This record gives sequence, C-alpha cells and structure tokens, in this order.
Amino acid sequence: MLLHVVPEAEWQAGSGDPYRPASLASEGFVHCSPDEGTALAVVEAYYRDVPGPLLLLALDEALLTAEVRWEGGADGGRFPHVYGPVDRAAVVGVREIRRDGSGRVTGLAPRV
Repeated sequence: MLLHVVPEAEWQAGSGDPYRPASLASEGFVHCSPDEGTALAVVEAYYRDVPGPLLLLALDEALLTAEVRWEGGADGGRFPHVYGPVDRAAVVGVREIRRDGSGRVTGLAPRV
C-alpha cells in the first residue's frame, strides 16, 4: 500500500478524473510514502501551514496504471513515486489527517 497526502479541496476538485497533483507537472511524479509514520512526518514537515482539511489516500499499487519507482529521498530513505496520474480506482482508502490549531498532527480519522 502506498500513501499520499493531499488537501481535501485539491482531491475534490477533480473528482471523476485521474488525480494529477501539481508535482506531476513540476517534477514528473506523484510523491507517496511507504507507511503511515512517514506520511505523517511529511505532513509535519511540509503541510503545517496548508489551510483546510488534509486527506491520507491509501493507494493499491497493483491497481495503478502508471509506473511506480522506489527512489532515494533527501534523508536517505526510499520513497515510492508514481510516474503518471493516479487512477481513482486505485484509491482503496481515505482518512482525514487531524491537526491542532498550529497544524501539528493529532491523529487520523476515517472518512465517511
């Protein structure tokens, strides 16, 4: 399972279409995380000032039509990158990332 963090407004904006975050155009791939702890660390590092709800998408790698490459990150770890749009059918779970007033992660909640 691959995990991807996305602002809810961005995810909702293209409902029905394959998901194409800005990083796909600017970097050529969609950033993902290999596990929940890493995904939440990404939120702490890069999303604390992003307004509005954040979602954690669970992607089934076998259902993606785009290539997935596991590549080195700045910290020496390996991260999955999706080299193409994310098929919405590959999203097998969505949870809301709960944050406090300063943007710190406080937990995850199921999305209904």
